[in-house]
Amino acid sequence: MRLWHIDFVAPSGERVRRSAGTADKKQAQELHDSLKAEAWRVQKMGDKPDYVWDEAALKFIKETQHKATHRDDVSRLRWVQPHLTGKKLAEIDRELIRRIGDIKASESSPATANRVLALIRSILRKAALEWEWFDKLPRIRLYKEAKRRVRWLTPEQVNTLLKELPPHLQDMMLFALSTGLRQANVLKLEWSQVDMARKVCWIHPDQAKARKAIHVPLNSSAMDVLLRQIGKHPHRVFTYRGNPSENANTRAWRGALKRAGIKNFRWHDLRHTWASWLAQQGTPLNVLQELGDWESETMVKRYAHLAPAQLVEHSERVSGLLHGTNMAQAER
Repeated sequence: MRLWHIDFVAPSGERVRRSAGTADKKQAQELHDSLKAEAWRVQKMGDKPDYVWDEAALKFIKETQHKATHRDDVSRLRWVQPHLTGKKLAEIDRELIRRIGDIKASESSPATANRVLALIRSILRKAALEWEWFDKLPRIRLYKEAKRRVRWLTPEQVNTLLKELPPHLQDMMLFALSTGLRQANVLKLEWSQVDMARKVCWIHPDQAKARKAIHVPLNSSAMDVLLRQIGKHPHRVFTYRGNPSENANTRAWRGALKRAGIKNFRWHDLRHTWASWLAQQGTPLNVLQELGDWESETMVKRYAHLAPAQLVEHSERVSGLLHGTNMAQAER
């Protein structure tokens, strides 16, 4: 199907060239005349141009290429696009966005729908408040999400799982449990990021989720793992059959979980296991936050209930003061 194209010079001197998106000559002419009239109003009368969703989404993606979630944003926008393409920003209202959210929630989950709605909200906020492309910003309400429990393994379960894994996955799992690093940071770790003498490694800002460099202390278990990797590859630390490891969530990993009788457990839950063990050993939450590279205290408080003995110890200090007060009252 051959589509018509629009080509004219606006009063500002800018040349406008774009597809009319139709093979119908009459419809294409109507769009041509409408765009030309709009360009005249913008130039001569100071009206704001009627920007459409597609323009805002493209500008947003170009401006946020540095974000850790950039690839996820692009993926979500591909899903959103059929629902908003060609829509003028001023015409995107709360009801339309609600319908889009309902569709996504029915296809997946409220949590997934919220990620899509949050992206739409970010784009519209930039368009309205930063770029000043339109005036009325619709209010977007997110779905309530059930609080997920923290999934972690006991040392006994870890030992059982390790016995079921092939050697290369054993070492990656041990390193993840020793450092709390995310899967991508373990897989892509290079020798240039490791200082064996000082017992540290580091994650560059562009590799970190929070886009800040991470300083990682290496305990004896992590050092043992690294020593076993020396000489396997000139650049990458973790390998499989001489090549850099690209994925940890493999058939071998899933098979080992099944044989170990461990259900509902992801590779990322090794990070939860690491944090849970530290909390149980009395690591202060502010130290745990720094070790785990969490930006928000809220994320770290998920592990607070795992250290009841330490919390009782601090709470008992108040009891001691109250006990002294009670003794003073009894002596009267």
